[in-house]
Amino acid sequence: MNQYVKTTLSAFLGGIVGAFLVFYLTHNNNQINNNTVFQKPATDISQASFENESTNNEVIKIPDVDFIEASKNSRESVVYIKTISEAYGRSSWLDLWLGGGGSMQQVGSGSGVIFRENGYIITNNHVIDGADEIEVIRKKKTYKAKLVGRDPSTDLAVLKIDDKNLPAIRVGSSKDLQVGSWVLAVGNPFNLTSTVTAGIVSAKGRELNILKSNFPIESFIQTDAAINPGNSGGALVNTKGELVGINTAILSKTGSYAGYGFAVPIDIVKKIATDIIDYGMVQKAFLGAEVTTLDPEIANRLETDDLDGVVVSYIQENGAAEKVDLQKGDIIREFNGEDVSTHSEFEEKLSMLSPGDKLYLTIDRKGKSIQKELILTNSENTTELLKRDVYFSKSLGAEFESVPMVEKNLLDIKSGVRVVDVKNGFFKRLNIDEGFIITAINGNPVSNPKELSEILESIKGKVVVQGVNKKGVKGYYSYYF
Repeated sequence: MNQYVKTTLSAFLGGIVGAFLVFYLTHNNNQINNNTVFQKPATDISQASFENESTNNEVIKIPDVDFIEASKNSRESVVYIKTISEAYGRSSWLDLWLGGGGSMQQVGSGSGVIFRENGYIITNNHVIDGADEIEVIRKKKTYKAKLVGRDPSTDLAVLKIDDKNLPAIRVGSSKDLQVGSWVLAVGNPFNLTSTVTAGIVSAKGRELNILKSNFPIESFIQTDAAINPGNSGGALVNTKGELVGINTAILSKTGSYAGYGFAVPIDIVKKIATDIIDYGMVQKAFLGAEVTTLDPEIANRLETDDLDGVVVSYIQENGAAEKVDLQKGDIIREFNGEDVSTHSEFEEKLSMLSPGDKLYLTIDRKGKSIQKELILTNSENTTELLKRDVYFSKSLGAEFESVPMVEKNLLDIKSGVRVVDVKNGFFKRLNIDEGFIITAINGNPVSNPKELSEILESIKGKVVVQGVNKKGVKGYYSYYF
């Protein structure tokens, strides 16, 4: 029995000594040949990597970006926007006409970016949509803001406040922005002013189908920088503090941040905002055709294996595309010498051009490469600068504008006057939304804003207002004067 205990104890002690020697030798070997070294990294997370040196050292680069200067350079240019609107209720048609019934004040908020030092501010259209009053708050000072213009197709709007020598933001380039680059989102989420969050560019050219207009332009920058309600209209900036996008939307089932936000690229924003400031409206260029992304199913029908490009799906009668014999089924491979691969990419490139600009296309037609040169037109199918034909009716409490020819063709209507802005008054009590296109009154077509206002102001008895809503659905409103 004693011999058995001795043998067992000897084996146990031998095991401990052996394990210690193995650990000691392995530990020292790792210290000499497999050290883990943390190096000062590149400024772009897209460059972060693991490297094995000749001694098998594992080198881990950790992003070490200083956001302080970028934050300092951009926060001064981001403002808080407050909107006030009246929501009406009614109990009878008499209340409707006489202005009776209850009303409730609604307050909204968002962000904006100082675009020019003399008081021009960029924000989202949905931030100020339907507002009766707009206020801009900066450094505890409140300004009454004027709406200069808006563009629902990109969800952008331009405001003007009465001040000068404001800190206009430095403008960068979204074209040069790379997936993986660091960005900051600057805004006022949940009424928390001057909030900065950081993330990377997760993707570019995202198309979400969220803009409810007849000619939407969606080519969003996707980022995982936290964007929440109140960030809308705020700045997306690079590590230099330069504006690269206007924060617009989030992808969420709850209405709050759930991983990804989306911004309108600054290259689009610059064109839209400059047009609104200089001309009062966007000078949008039209190709006279519509395109769709070339996917495997369409490629198979067109008998091509090359999936790079967009396919012409519609040709407008007498438009620019038809004049140069562009045809349905043509595959556009190049746009002004640059490759084009998706519908969103094509629309983004087109949005930066103006009526009268020349466009050079390389197309593939049944396997044959063809060059096309065309001159882009405006919404009236000419190359001239357009001016807004707008009329405001104080008694109706609404602003109206003519509907361009291209839009009437798209909606298949012969006439139309759009309700641009609804203030406190009859139209708001009637609950006719902004964007509604009135095509006829009591069966009589209308196309002139002033004429429409005069008819509605003078008519008596039953009135039927026919038209088309933002979604292209035809309907009518009926009431008695």
